[in-house]
Amino acid sequence: MESADVIARELQRRFGASSAAFLIADFSGKSLVRMGAASQDDSLSPKSERIALFGSVYGEAIRSQQCRIIPGEEGGAPRIIAPVTNRGDAIGLLELTLAEEPGEEALQEMCADLGVMAHVLAYVVIANERFTDLYHWGRRTRPLSLAAEIQHQLLPRSLACEAAQFAVAGAFEPAESIGGDTFDYVLDRHHLHLPVTDAMGHHVDAALIASLLVGALRGARRADVSLTEQARQADLALAAHGRGAFSTGQLLRVDLRDGQAHIINAGHPLPLRVRGSVVEQILLEVDLPFGMPFPHTYTAQSLELLPGDRLVMFTDGMLEHAAHDLDLTTLLEGTRGDHPREAAFTLTRAVLDANGGSLEDDATLMVLDWYGPHLTQRDAVGGADTSHASPPAR
Repeated sequence: MESADVIARELQRRFGASSAAFLIADFSGKSLVRMGAASQDDSLSPKSERIALFGSVYGEAIRSQQCRIIPGEEGGAPRIIAPVTNRGDAIGLLELTLAEEPGEEALQEMCADLGVMAHVLAYVVIANERFTDLYHWGRRTRPLSLAAEIQHQLLPRSLACEAAQFAVAGAFEPAESIGGDTFDYVLDRHHLHLPVTDAMGHHVDAALIASLLVGALRGARRADVSLTEQARQADLALAAHGRGAFSTGQLLRVDLRDGQAHIINAGHPLPLRVRGSVVEQILLEVDLPFGMPFPHTYTAQSLELLPGDRLVMFTDGMLEHAAHDLDLTTLLEGTRGDHPREAAFTLTRAVLDANGGSLEDDATLMVLDWYGPHLTQRDAVGGADTSHASPPAR
């Protein structure tokens, strides 16, 4: 429980700061929560001071993954912030309150040292969150309903991940009456697996169906069965235990060695692919949803991914109700240069705004950037070198 405080006190000692704080990103990705400030008389604690990300220097630090200086106002102390990120998962920020604003050379040295400490803190949080609810307290903007609690436990522990071959991120904007959406990703030695599902119904019933489905998919995947067998086992699980419920879904598997991809579409909205500046819908054969009470099969279809492609998989909550006025193609074009993490949040936020801040169905999506089997991001999409071999990740 004191490990983050130990890092904060070391930062104070090293930089002569009057205080140091860890700001954790909440579940929505819209704000940061200052988990307390470590000074000589204070320690990190799960207090709920919230800082809006969008349009702020804090949001810019996370988006750019660069250190930022916040000048003091009216003679106040300046602050310096650095992103706490691991493999593309933006956990939050480190914030130091300084005695005086540093010069350019001192600022660069300080940012370099602070970046290393922030990377260390990312590993500390990842290791310690298995044993404490401290970070969950900070990440929640409001108490979760039972259905929401179940649903959040079905999501991957990190909403984003980077590797040499790809970057992937998901976003989940829940409806007022939880709609049963899930997304997941996992790596094995040679493959990246990406399932997205949308269970029928709302509230706890939908969350329980989603839990049954995710459990079946994970169990089948961990048994190292084929993609079609994963779909079959999920289908059988819902048919046997779902009490007549069903779920749509997509199961994607990408071979990291050669980029060959296969996908199963179980009654789900068709994915979109961004190649260069062109957004196109991927036409697939559509199999029946999981859990239908009569004989049917699932087909793993080939899906072409070229280095530089972006693939977007989503649930129908991204399309329904007031959100039908959104031009998803234009949004995808406008976010093409963003990291998948930022693009995913931008897209779900646009749906939420189009619905007046309240959704009748969950809006969920995953954004996958494919760099290629042996390519860095620079080689795949051009521009500045952002190779993932150099920590910290973005």
